[in-house]
Amino acid sequence: MERVLLLMACLFLPACTWVRLHRHPDYARPEERVLPAHAPPSEAAQVKFPAQFPKEGLHELPGVMVTAIQLALDDFRPPGSKPHPGATPLEQCLYRRQSFDVMAVPGPAGVVFVRFVFNPDACTEEERAVVLDMGATYAIDVLQWRILAVQP
Repeated sequence: MERVLLLMACLFLPACTWVRLHRHPDYARPEERVLPAHAPPSEAAQVKFPAQFPKEGLHELPGVMVTAIQLALDDFRPPGSKPHPGATPLEQCLYRRQSFDVMAVPGPAGVVFVRFVFNPDACTEEERAVVLDMGATYAIDVLQWRILAVQP
């Protein structure tokens, strides 16, 4: 009986470790999740939501597309990443997620392509500079939720 228990432990413990190390962020324990900042209740109370969203300026994205973009963005600019000490103003701008515009398009079955393109207008005047080819294109497997390839 002890040998059977020992054999089972040897077989299942590595699998548990693999699951723990490769767990999808959606399944992280509540204490491991990093939640976005919220405004104080006094400021939130001042927000007036529209009864209906206007057609002008509306961008409707399928959930699969949004999730593919988020997966690629978390790899391209991980949450909480910061510029190195002594970074130039341009480098500081390049670390910010909002400095990149996003394009996404469905590819062959089960693939979404996501491209990040640097937008110098997202930077302040002192941060701005001409930057060529700063960005990346990702091929996202939306069936298994993994990055298939990255093209710098």
